[in-house]
Parts: sequence; structure tokens; C-alpha cells
Amino acid sequence: MLEDEYTLDYFTNNGLTRKICKSCGSAFWTRDPEREFCGDAPCEPYSFIGNPVFNPHSIDEMREAYLSFFEQHNHTRLERYPVAARWRDDIYLTIASIADFQPFVTSGEVPPPANPLTISQPCIRLNDLDSVGRSGRHLTTFEMMAHHAFNSPKEEIYWKDQTVGLCDEFLSSIGADLNAVTYKEHPWIGGGNAGPSVEVMIGGLEVATLVFMSMTKKPNGRVPVDLEGVAYYPMDMRIVDTGYGLERFVWASQGSPTIYDAVFPEMVSRLMSSADLECLLDEKECTRILAMNAKYAGLMDITGSNLFEMRRKVAESIGVPFRKLQDMIAPIERVYAIADHTRCLAYMLGDCIVPSNAQEGYLARLVLRRTLRMMNELEMEDSLADLIQMQMEKIGTGSFGQAIPIVREIIENEVVKYDQTMLRGRRIVQKLAREYKSKGEPVPLKELITLYDSHGIPPEMVRDAAADDGATVDLPDNFYSLIADVHSESEGAAEVKDELADLRTRIEGMAPTTTLYYDLPDSADFDAIVLDQFDEYLILDRTLFYPEGGGQPSDIGRIVSEEGITHVEHVMKIGDVIVHKVKGEALKRGDIVKGVINEERRKTLMRHHTATHVLLHAARVVLGAHIHQAGAQKGEESSRIDIRHYKHITAGQLREIENAANRMVLADLPVHVGWEDRTTAEQKYGFDLYQGGVPPGSRIRVVQVSGDVQACAGTHCPSTGQIGSIRIIRVDHVQDGIERLEFAAGMAAVAYNQNMEGLVDGSAAILSVQRENLPTSVERFFNEWKDQRKEIERLQKKIADLETKMITSESIGGVDVTVHALDASPKEMVTIATGIANDGGVALIAGGTDRVHVVAASGTGAVNASDIVREVCQILGGKGGGKPGLAQGSGASRDALDDALARGKQIITEQLS
Repeated sequence: MLEDEYTLDYFTNNGLTRKICKSCGSAFWTRDPEREFCGDAPCEPYSFIGNPVFNPHSIDEMREAYLSFFEQHNHTRLERYPVAARWRDDIYLTIASIADFQPFVTSGEVPPPANPLTISQPCIRLNDLDSVGRSGRHLTTFEMMAHHAFNSPKEEIYWKDQTVGLCDEFLSSIGADLNAVTYKEHPWIGGGNAGPSVEVMIGGLEVATLVFMSMTKKPNGRVPVDLEGVAYYPMDMRIVDTGYGLERFVWASQGSPTIYDAVFPEMVSRLMSSADLECLLDEKECTRILAMNAKYAGLMDITGSNLFEMRRKVAESIGVPFRKLQDMIAPIERVYAIADHTRCLAYMLGDCIVPSNAQEGYLARLVLRRTLRMMNELEMEDSLADLIQMQMEKIGTGSFGQAIPIVREIIENEVVKYDQTMLRGRRIVQKLAREYKSKGEPVPLKELITLYDSHGIPPEMVRDAAADDGATVDLPDNFYSLIADVHSESEGAAEVKDELADLRTRIEGMAPTTTLYYDLPDSADFDAIVLDQFDEYLILDRTLFYPEGGGQPSDIGRIVSEEGITHVEHVMKIGDVIVHKVKGEALKRGDIVKGVINEERRKTLMRHHTATHVLLHAARVVLGAHIHQAGAQKGEESSRIDIRHYKHITAGQLREIENAANRMVLADLPVHVGWEDRTTAEQKYGFDLYQGGVPPGSRIRVVQVSGDVQACAGTHCPSTGQIGSIRIIRVDHVQDGIERLEFAAGMAAVAYNQNMEGLVDGSAAILSVQRENLPTSVERFFNEWKDQRKEIERLQKKIADLETKMITSESIGGVDVTVHALDASPKEMVTIATGIANDGGVALIAGGTDRVHVVAASGTGAVNASDIVREVCQILGGKGGGKPGLAQGSGASRDALDDALARGKQIITEQLS
């Protein structure tokens, strides 16, 4: 960034001078003419530990002080957004306060909910997961206190000078000495935007960042600025994006050894007691070492496999033997990490994230299982459910959408899964460890990642199990941070198919298509003018055909013209142009045509789409607030909806959901559809609006069906009564944390019911009973069949015993050998052969009706049954094999049976001799 980006009137008018840090070479502004260092770690160690730089504040007191300050300076206070960023399709978790307003507000497409505004936004970042507890300052969850101003070409709110002035004024209001504050210049780049920023330092700690977002990657014709080899262009919007770390302000106001002691005093105390470590905090030597460790460890980050080296340097710096520091600090670091992680999970689960193997659910499970592992290592008395409930109650249960009993059930379910994973995982790990040990190589990182992602096996378990087998493991200290980084962002939209890319090029510059399917939902035909046709693609000036989208298939039908009939097989929307894929008579530009949709198909899809909304709401009523759509597909005969749920849906719950849905249908509730401003809709309905994805635009189409409100572009019935009825066909477990409901609505439900009745009546007719007697009759016949099968097995065994006694054997080399052709089932032959082998003999038996089945069994190590069967079956024109003690096979050549048995006897004789 150019120096003049930071040469503010506020700095020069208030006696601040620009200096260059003698340690890192960065530019910074200060009121102290003698200062030589920028004030950031590691250029300057913490000086606030034991010497607070602000007046003492608790978390709640500091948050209120900040928000009240900015309210008094004409900022509107906003309530926090959820930590699950459901208004974004590129990230899963809310990582900063500005993420609340991306991408639509920051792009200028949508007005902000207030301007200027202030908020204290809980954020979750897992990229430093392995540093939590160790560095003294890292957190997975933190509150970003912020004030934002959105300057547009039409309205200037405020910019750099007032932002820095507000910062100084707030710092003074909580007792800071402004002479100790430095503003470090630091260009900011992120999320496709960039701009100058200043990092605010005091006591060696960065407490705030003031970003002036003014550039974007998108070309706009203005002169670009080169930042790290990437061209950025000036934005029309200029956004004040500030972030004040609530927890860091509290830490600096208390001067405690670590941020965890300041933020989680009650939780740390409870955990120390639960782990039987509270005696450590009563020792002055331990307290001194903790404070010194935090002071120096805070200057170092865990960026790879360097924990040992970092700990050694800290030990040298504070004059404590390495082993003593390691033994003392390791369990306390786990306590600190658990204190942080349980708050993170309180927000995640409280904001209705369901642990799973995908998306935000994966991240929740990552934190949860890491917490369980550390609790097990400390042999804690408390349960994880109790700790998370304590965190939720501390934050305030009214802040969450999920009820505590459901949260507890989710956690208890996850604990069971974790224990099962640990039991199953040891066998998998032992096999892998032996494989790499035989190669003389450590188990590599890629294998650890696969074990964790595919089986949920934590790397510490791999390391310990491998060590038991004498193998080593390539385990970096930042393993969990690497995993979190990989899974923290959406993979983004799939690559556009070549066909679609070609179409985009062909229709570029064409006028938007006038859509009729929303305004004329009951119409079946319309008039239009042909704008163009190329190959099999037709574009009209207006259309009633609904294009595929949101899980709803497109309409089909026909286009009638003077030349004849053209069939519409598929419809899609590319940008604002609707493209009809057709088959039949070619049409010319300017032709006037009549379009006719398949009305019955349209109505079926409308019923199924409306029923999807009804079922989602019914599932939420029955199962809980965490129910969130994970996908949907509408069809003619049936449709499906995938929902996030933490365990399998029971048959009883399925009936409850179906009953609740049909009660809504019978109530004939109106379906409200309308276009609303995005910001207004979000404030009114929340972010569950975006169940089926995040639509673009400043205005969104909102569909309200009973208690379900969604941004939805599909076609719907005007009331729930027109659905007719809803029948859940089945529930499938798609993957961990995802349940799929397949259902039918309207006439499709009638057809399904009729088909099921046909199956019932047909089954009743076969058994010659009335429909109502079918269950008892089936049960009776089933029990009789089981009894008869047992009797048949008993008789078969008896026959086999008798046949065994009748079969003659001869002694070869002192071993009883039986070679015999027998008319028996394969199962009977196995029984006879193994009986002979169990007595120390050798048996070769063959026979059967269609094909010749061969069984060999050996009760002596001198004879290999597999060798015998393989050669015998080859003579019979077939194949066989097995183990040395028992082998089977078959062949088609019955005429060769005598020769085959003779050859088998010869092999047995050779092996015994």
C-alpha cells in the first residue's frame, strides 16, 4: 500500500508520528517519540500480564461498554448472527463480523440493516486449533466487537480519520494510556477484497484491527493496484470493517496469566477440580511458571512439527528445566483447551449444527472428538454434556435456537459413536502400523488424514497404537488445524458443463425472458414470439414453462406453430434467459407460437414442492429446531427431502411426522408467496430462509407454508389443502447425520396407497385369509416354517450320520481315508466330510444333481484339502479351492466323476506316503 494511504489528518493533528520497527521493519504510528518497536509480538513481549492496561472488566461488562459507546456515537446496535453462516454458500462458519454482510451488502447490491452499525459477533475459526491452550491467547470461538460503516457513491458515512478517532476515544473510556498505543500499518487482503488497515497494539497485544475495504478483484475499468501479484481495482463501496477482540480486551483489563483465566474463570476452576489438578493453582511456583510461560509462548505460533522446539525455547527463556515445564504445563493446557472447546460447541450445537461427516457438521464433530480425547487423557469426572450445558447457561440459553435437552442428547449420541470408533479403530491401526514398519517407514501424514476423515480415528490413537507395535508416526503438531483448514470452506459451484458454457456464449446479450409461471400459476397455455433457435435450443420472448431449479424438474409440453408441433423436453434458466430444449419442427425468428405445458405434471410437481415445505416443518416440530434441509428432489411418482438429524428416525417418529404434515394439509392453510427485500426478510424470518441454497439479488421470493418460511423459486399450490394428502414411503440413512424422507403427495400418494393395498390383498389371497387376519397368519406360517426348517436340518444331520456310518474307509499310512460318490446336498457333504476330518481322517466326497459338487476335508497336516479339490474339479471341468483343512468346488462333467475321485485318492496316497 502507498504510504499516503496511512498518512491521516487524525494522526498528524493528534501528535502521532510514523516510525519503522527496528525488529520487523513494519511502519507504525505512535505518540511516544522514543518508541522503537511496533508493539506487536514477537517484536515486543507482553507487558500487561500482572499489569493491566485497561480498567478491570468481565466479558459482559466489556461487551456492554463497547456497544453502549458506539450507540452513543449514533451507531445502531444489532443482535448477533448465528455461527452457522447459512446466508453464505462459500463458508460454513461465521469467521468475522463482516461475514454477516457478505457478499450482498459489501458489494452494494443490498443495503445494510443499519448504517453505521455496531455488533458483538461470536466467530469460529479453527485454523489455529492446535495452538488453543498452548499459546495462552488462541481461541476457537471469540467475539468480534465491531462497528461498520458502508460508504457508497450516494452516501458518505465516515472513513479513516473518524474510525481511528473513535478507536482512541473508546480506548480512553476504558482506561487506556494512549501514549502506549501503536497503530501498525498492514495491508489487508481477504475474500476477494483488499484495503489498507491498521492493527491496534497495547501492552504487546494486538487488540483491534481497523480495515478500510476499498478494492476488489473484479475488473471495473479503473486502474488496478498490484497486491502480492494480483490485480485489485477500486470499489464503488468503501467499507469500514473493524474488529475488536472482546476476549483480548478482557484479558488485557485483568492482566491474568492467560486469556483462558480471564474469559473462563469458573469453567477453568471446575475443570481443574474435575481433573484433580486444583492443587497446582495453589502453588506460587506453578502460578509464576504459568504466567511466564504465557508471556513467552504467546510470541510463538505452532506452525508445524515444532512444539518440542517451542517448549524448549520457552523453558530456556524462563529458566525452568524443559521436563519440569512439560510435565506441569501439558495437563493445564488441556484444561484451557477444553474450556475453549466447550464454549465453541455450545455455540455450534446451540445454533442447531448437527455433528456429521460433512460441511459444518464435520467441523463440530472435529472439535467434539478432540475435546473428548483430552477429557479422557485427564480422566475427568464431569461429562461433556454437563460442561456444554454450563457454557450455554453462562452465555444465556435465550441466545440459542436449540433446547438444552436436545443438545445433551446429541452429545450423548456422539460420545457413544466416539467410543465405538475407538474400539473399531485399534484393529485398523495395528494392521497399518505393521505394514509401514515392515517397509521401515513412519506412518505418513496422508494416512493419518485418511484414517481421521474416513474412520474418525484420532491421530493420537494411531501414534500410541503404532508405538505398541514398534512403529513410528509422522504426526505434525498442527494436525487438527490442517484438517480444519481443508474442511472450513465450501468446494464452491461445480464446473459448468461444456454444453452450458456454449449456451452462455450463444445467448450473451439477449433480452431477459418474461416469466409467466409465477403470475399465471393456473394457466396451461400462452402466446409468445420466437427470438431464436439454434440446434435443439429455443428461446421465446415470454414463457409459462418453469425451468429446472431448486430440486424441481422443469415443465415439459409442446410448442404449436403453423409449421406443426415442437415438443419441449427440458427447460433451463441461464442468467435471465430461459432456454427450451425441443424436438420436432424447427422454428424461425419472429414466428408467433402457442406454448402448452403438461398441466397434470405441473400440478403434481406443485403438490410435491409444497409438500416438501410441509414435511420439513412437521419434521422440525417432531424432532427439534436443528432440523435443516440438506437437499431435495421433486418427482412425479415420488419426491424426497434430506434432513440433518443426529440419529436414525424411528417408526414412531415417522408416523408423528406424517400425521403432523397431514393435519396441516387438512387445515387448508394458505400458501403465502411474495417478493421481499433481502435484509427485511432476513430480519423478519432469520437465516433458515436459505434451506435450499442462497439466491442472488437484493429481493428474494419468500414462500411461507404454515411455519416453514423459505427463499424459494419453485411453483406451489395456493393452499395446503390442494396437496391432497402426504404419504411417507420410507426413510433412508443417507450418511451419518443425514436422513432421507421419500414421500408421495396428491394423486401420487393415492397411487402408492393403491399399490400397497394390491400387495396386501394379493398376499392375503395367497394365504386364503381376510386382509385384517394377514399379520397373524403370516406370523403363524413363518413360525411353522422355522420349526419345519429346524426339523429338516435335524433329519438331514441324522441322515448324514447314518450315511457316514455306511460309508467305508480304508487306512492309508495309518490314516482313515474316505473317497466316495454320494447323492446328497452340498451342506450334507460338508457335514459328513468335516465329521471324518474331526476324527483325524481324510475325506473326499462328490455328488449332486445338476452339477457335481466336491468337498474335501483333512484332519491331518500331511494332506492339503485345497490341492485335492483343485485338481479333482479340473478333471470335472470346473474350479475349486479353499483352506488346507476344508475345500469345496464343482464341475459339470458327471461322466468324469470316477476318474476324478480316483485321481483324488491318488493325491491323498502320495501326500500321506
